[in-house]
Amino acid sequence: MMALTQDELLAEFETMTLIQLSEFVKAFEEKFDVTAAAATVVAGPAQGGPAAEAEEEKDEFDVILTGAGDKKIQVIKVVRELTSLGLKEAKDLVDGAPKPVLEKVAKDAAEKAAEALKGAGASVEVK
Repeated sequence: MMALTQDELLAEFETMTLIQLSEFVKAFEEKFDVTAAAATVVAGPAQGGPAAEAEEEKDEFDVILTGAGDKKIQVIKVVRELTSLGLKEAKDLVDGAPKPVLEKVAKDAAEKAAEALKGAGASVEVK
């Protein structure tokens, strides 16, 4: 068996849907007993200027469910499609709104998720 290069793996991940990628990450975590949490850097800006620039060039967004509306079951289904949550966890998230559905995702993924949730009747914020 020939090993894939990092570029080949990334190209393969690009073809996957958000749900497929989420399922892959979950399987990877289970197989190798790890958590694929993003590393956070705790460092303040040196002069204060770079923080303003970083805010303008934001490339990670959070999709926050602010309300389920009157079609809660549809909203729960969309939350399950967007995440790897089970039925109970998705219901708890929807019942506990406002709550983040997706965190630190690309702008286009955040917009697609927000549209899907709004289409199900939910109220959503993208931050």
